Amino acid sequence: MIRKRRSSMERRKELAGFLFVSPWLFGFLLLMAYPFFQSLWFSFNKLSLNQDGFSLSWVGLANYHNIFFVNAWYVRNLTNAVMNMVLNVPLIIFFSLFTAVLLSQKFRGRAFARAIIFLPVVLASGVIAKLDSGNFLASLMGAASEDMEGNYSATGLTSFELVPVFLRMGLDVDLVLYLSSAVDRIYQIITQSGVQILIFLAGLQSISPSLYEAAKMEGATGYEAFWKITFPMISPLIITNTVYTIIDSFYNNSVTSMIQDTAFVQLNFGVSAAMAWVYFAVISIILLVSVGLISRRVFYYD
Repeated sequence: MIRKRRSSMERRKELAGFLFVSPWLFGFLLLMAYPFFQSLWFSFNKLSLNQDGFSLSWVGLANYHNIFFVNAWYVRNLTNAVMNMVLNVPLIIFFSLFTAVLLSQKFRGRAFARAIIFLPVVLASGVIAKLDSGNFLASLMGAASEDMEGNYSATGLTSFELVPVFLRMGLDVDLVLYLSSAVDRIYQIITQSGVQILIFLAGLQSISPSLYEAAKMEGATGYEAFWKITFPMISPLIITNTVYTIIDSFYNNSVTSMIQDTAFVQLNFGVSAAMAWVYFAVISIILLVSVGLISRRVFYYD
């Protein structure tokens, strides 16, 4: 009887999981599957527009050879996009978790504090951020600008004199440069942390208070309670937020702009499709590696 109950419970969970992903699955099969594989076919052909629509001529790997060995900007823009992701994702995850822990505490004015935290997220929304590219908001989002000689000039929120202070403290040069660059990008980090903070807040509020009460009775400090209870309980959400942050960092950058310009300005759809598929492959590899590494440390409470 126990085995039958367990099997029926497992089947219910499987059915619930399938019902949860079924809207996306049906939407992909009906709306996205055909253009998805059609774009892969375009990447091996040269697409020419004509009166009947378009015609394809097989070119093999010529489009991929073009973006790697002929185009001087694609690999550079792709490398910059990956480097920015590597720098920003850990900072966004740390800031989101730190902020969520603070906002989950009970104190007066908690609603007002949450509104203040999410205010930069609202200000950086698509409509408001594009009202004026030369306003103060835009100057904050671009903390440093590069002139024609390659020198950087500080604008908005910058690290100022943090670098020499950290160096006098004996910190490693690479660590100092990473911390100073994080300060320079603080507004960007805040504006990209809204969804992650909400997810962490939901996870923190779902933790049973009895766990903290038992730990307090055993004499555990707040520091110990965080690392022994809070962090393990929300570790599955770290994977969720990491995946979301990685995808969000690749959503709109110089590579996506280059793909769009190649297709709709230069009308070179074959090369554009090749760029898109290489971009998709790089993002997929990064996601697989990230999820594989983080999932080893995830704790699931049953």
